Amino acid sequence: MSHKVERFVKLSSGYNIPSVALGTWLLSGSEASNVVYNALKKGYRHFDTAILYDNEREVGEAIAKWLREDPVNNKREDVFYTSKLWTFNSYERTKKEINSALSAIEHSIGYIDLLLLHHPNPGPQGRLDAWRALQEVVETGKVKSIGVSSWGKHHIDQLLSWDGLKIKPAINQIEIHPWCMRQELADYSRSKGIAVEAYAPLAHGGKINDPNVVKIAKTHGVTPGQVLIRWSLQKGNIPLPKTKNVDRLSSNLDVYNFELSSEEIETISHPEAYEPTDWDVTTRP
Repeated sequence: MSHKVERFVKLSSGYNIPSVALGTWLLSGSEASNVVYNALKKGYRHFDTAILYDNEREVGEAIAKWLREDPVNNKREDVFYTSKLWTFNSYERTKKEINSALSAIEHSIGYIDLLLLHHPNPGPQGRLDAWRALQEVVETGKVKSIGVSSWGKHHIDQLLSWDGLKIKPAINQIEIHPWCMRQELADYSRSKGIAVEAYAPLAHGGKINDPNVVKIAKTHGVTPGQVLIRWSLQKGNIPLPKTKNVDRLSSNLDVYNFELSSEEIETISHPEAYEPTDWDVTTRP
């Protein structure tokens, strides 16, 4: 059985998204700028940030610096930039949040490739009001694709059944790793044409020394981190590994030249476990 994975995933919005991203959570402004710039030099073309991270401006400026260095070969359309809204409990508040996200990067990279609602917390009406604002900004061309983060099945169902829906979510970004697989939610999202991004694919480093992962890594001549990222890819996800270590950037991206067998996937997987390393709001009303 082949477990080949592609370097790009086609979204329902029609855009291609690189299948591995660099997450920038907990990277300060200067750190984010340095790491993102070096990641571009090493081949990364997909970056994930958020208003909450307080580094959007620096991420955008690092991308712009790379673009200016070689405008013939370094193209804006080859870089995929994602941000997320944090406070969106009304239509008007969401519009302000969208303007904030855009103002951080319009001067540097011009537009946002993917803009997500960071959580489902505003409740049923708040989510619909926010989605109305997101749909409108897509029409301006300043945001290319829209999606959600940490949404559960009932949140998705409510949105998809809304009579004001014009654009379906392109992405549901949720924490996924072998000890928090969320297989049912991931499969359900994909069944609705919503691609799944896996944040914290390395379980924030807490399982990097797991004996089975280490053993499989040695078998393939790769790092445990590469095994966990590859596991996520072969499960059909778009992983967002994060690192502050510039030296580790290359290995986290070098995950396309080996395959995990079905037996190795099964060994690594823990469907009985529920060990999120971050919040879980997928069951909120």
